[in-house]
Amino acid sequence: MGTRHHFNGLKTAALFGVMWAVLLGLGWILGRGTPKFVLLFAAIGVVMTAVSYWNSDKIAIRTMQAVPVTEVEQPAMYRIVRELSTRAGQPMPRLYVSPTMAPNAFATGRNPRNAAVCCTSGILQILDERELRGVLGHELQHVYNRDILTSSVAAAVAGVITSVAQFAMFFGGGDRREGANPIAGLLMVFLAPLAAMMIQMAISRTREYDADEDGASLTGDPLALASALRKLEAGTAARPLPQDQRLENVSHLMIANPFKGAGVARLFATHPPMAERIARLEAQAGAQGGLTRY
Repeated sequence: MGTRHHFNGLKTAALFGVMWAVLLGLGWILGRGTPKFVLLFAAIGVVMTAVSYWNSDKIAIRTMQAVPVTEVEQPAMYRIVRELSTRAGQPMPRLYVSPTMAPNAFATGRNPRNAAVCCTSGILQILDERELRGVLGHELQHVYNRDILTSSVAAAVAGVITSVAQFAMFFGGGDRREGANPIAGLLMVFLAPLAAMMIQMAISRTREYDADEDGASLTGDPLALASALRKLEAGTAARPLPQDQRLENVSHLMIANPFKGAGVARLFATHPPMAERIARLEAQAGAQGGLTRY
């Protein structure tokens, strides 16, 4: 497990490196090779990342129209999250329920002390308590692994790359310095947003694998999460969320792809294939010698 974590961490770092290289390359082209534009776009990326990260919980909760719930209203959620938080040595997050019947769950917040975990009404109806425990373990690990920061950085930098490319196209695009290749510059302008989107999706998929593995280790029951993912695959297909831009902006936070289908290709999916996630969890259960430990 440690080797896989090491690989996923290196993969995430490498993907971020490529994304920043694309951003700085765009700045270099638009700035005609002068470093001031490179520094400007790097600064914009940092500012956008900070704003997105600081407000991540408010944005996601508001988008899903979620409301805070008490222990009287959701005793199972409180019991499970309190147990797992205590086991992890972490503070208790705020708990929310979104009224949508589309089954899903997500965690958000800039750190464990400012975290929120949300379940939809739909997921609370289709999962039993053991499966819900597997899902909540997965979501808590997103918080503990600082994946909200990771996804905020990826989304912010991808957004800046797209905005810079649009700016470059509007003002002519490409590098017109003597001896420069204008076709290469235009290709960079057109392909950069596509590359940024692909990298952002790849980062999201990598973090999902880690949250599955770490969440299953926290609960001691990988097969519970595997069972929940099977139900979620069928449930999200039967009751997908509408293709709304606001929902698309927070969909990467959710445990399952909330929309109908997985996109035009695997490269553009925010979540790994369910079959692969389930197979990894079953292998993890086999390596642990079973599914017990409550």
